[in-house]
Amino acid sequence: MRLIGFQDFGAGIVRQYLLYCFNLMTQALPKPLTIEEFTRWYPIDSECLYELHNGVIVEMPLPIGEHEEVIGFLTAEFSLEYRRIKRPYFIPKTVFVHPPNRESAYSPDILLLNKPNLVNEPIWKKESIITLADSISLVVEIVSTNWRDDYLKKYADYEEMRIPEYWIVDYAALGGREFIGKPKQPTISICSLDENEYHVSKFRGDDLIQSPTFPELNLTAQQIFQAGNNDS
Repeated sequence: MRLIGFQDFGAGIVRQYLLYCFNLMTQALPKPLTIEEFTRWYPIDSECLYELHNGVIVEMPLPIGEHEEVIGFLTAEFSLEYRRIKRPYFIPKTVFVHPPNRESAYSPDILLLNKPNLVNEPIWKKESIITLADSISLVVEIVSTNWRDDYLKKYADYEEMRIPEYWIVDYAALGGREFIGKPKQPTISICSLDENEYHVSKFRGDDLIQSPTFPELNLTAQQIFQAGNNDS
């Protein structure tokens, strides 16, 4: 028995077959969505959470209870502090951050907005989407199983947007060793903008948090970690 290969067919048939395969591949590839298409698509009252990553809809992992406890703790601490120092900030429930040069839309765990700048946001009155770094004072992502998004993708996009301060709160030590050490340790990485690049400071244990937005914040890393640890 002899195996049949491409050499047994005419060049025209081979070209047609390759064209057919190419068409199948291109038909299978989804067309990247724009931010406008994503917001029109987003299901109302969905039990799932979605973000747009470079034109692709990504279903986000549903947060566990401890994750929500850390969010609640930090939201309360930030709210007390910005009221104390009389800053025009507020923390919305659900807002997408849209990097202007990307077809992406991120929904941070905590977003501290600078209310006076919202008048400059092009679509804020129609949709809860932020595109300007001047509207954002601080953004927080609580690390979960999709930790690479927080440490790599969102880090790069928030830096490119020039968001002044970005917290990566890895209370469960889920991130890669290059980010949280070996052995892995619960770590808070505070990325502060310096000449349009992030400078990263890491806080663990009883380290006192140093935040450019809240320089008088009296809070240790361990206090934040304990908010997500019911055994403590």
